[in-house]
Amino acid sequence: MTNTPHSRGTTPATSETRGAGDVLVRVGAIVFFVGAVSTLATMVPLLLGTDPLPTPAYFVSMLMGAGLALALCGLLRSALAQKRRVQEAREGQAAAGA
Repeated sequence: MTNTPHSRGTTPATSETRGAGDVLVRVGAIVFFVGAVSTLATMVPLLLGTDPLPTPAYFVSMLMGAGLALALCGLLRSALAQKRRVQEAREGQAAAGA
């Protein structure tokens, strides 16, 4: 048996470089997670009746929205890149058929 990528169970898509927007989605997910943990940390003292955390802690919890925005921008960038590839493929097929 030859040693090709397909024989080891990998697909050609896994060996390609990252697509447009993939990094933004990953970074957005990490930033969102940090914001979510911060939101939980700022809410726990309020639920337990203890002194609330200082104001900067509430600003860190705003990272949740920023992470969501980053991930959505990454998804939009990926969708636009995929649309562009499909249009180029259609144009290539039309030129070959003409």
